Amino acid sequence: MVKLESQRLYFRELESNDDEKLFELDSDQEVHKFLENAVVSIDQCKDAIISIQKQYKLNGIGRMAVIIKETNEFIGWAGLKIEKNINGHESFYDIGYRFIKRYWGYGYATEASQFFINYGFNVLKVEKICAFANKDNVASRKVLEKSGLKFIEMFKEDNNEEAWYEIINPNLNV
Repeated sequence: MVKLESQRLYFRELESNDDEKLFELDSDQEVHKFLENAVVSIDQCKDAIISIQKQYKLNGIGRMAVIIKETNEFIGWAGLKIEKNINGHESFYDIGYRFIKRYWGYGYATEASQFFINYGFNVLKVEKICAFANKDNVASRKVLEKSGLKFIEMFKEDNNEEAWYEIINPNLNV
């Protein structure tokens, strides 16, 4: 996959040498407040990168590293991936993002989400993009709504109350 870019960011496939930055991101308890447990070893991050790289090969898409153009800093990941068996949906395009805490509040999640929704609709010709966030994760839910996704319903996933969002490709006659 080629390097993709938005106004302030560029997106590239995750590489094995991203493991330390991924560890900084995913070992932070506050970043994981509404997610599964934070990682405790860099080996977990190495395994995650290998898994994501397999998604690139199998599906042609996956979460991508997010880099600030101006400084070339790795600040997190974002993008589309194919999810399975969540909230009664067998296979769907999911939009997601996660950023190192010091980069919160700058609009990067919204910028990345809007970019990947546009990419999904106009390049991949995806019919619908979905997302879900913990019901109490107000910041993430605001990002989804600012990016154009509509709240559909609440559902339970792994004993957590989650909010389900969707956006339909306006360019397709479905």
